[in-house]
Amino acid sequence: MPDDEPKTAYELILERLKKKDHDEGVEERPVSDDQRARIAELRNVAKAKLAEREIFFNQARRKAADPEALAALEEEYRRDRERIQSERDRKIELVRGEGR
Repeated sequence: MPDDEPKTAYELILERLKKKDHDEGVEERPVSDDQRARIAELRNVAKAKLAEREIFFNQARRKAADPEALAALEEEYRRDRERIQSERDRKIELVRGEGR
């Protein structure tokens, strides 16, 4: 892109973020093919766990007799989803950190 053309808001934000990372000493390191494959596997496992948990939730929801039981099921389902996603993100960060 020639320098005389105006930059988009997206390009300006990316430049600011890169400058901020540089100022804070953050190094950008590419992810290796092995890391990329392991991250994809972690995401697939988490996706499968979420799908399995959703199936169990839907089965239990159909059997719920009263609103309080349904509310408890929904809360448990929400917590399980958050736990699975958090665990996935933590493991992905560990894999990404191996190259540093």
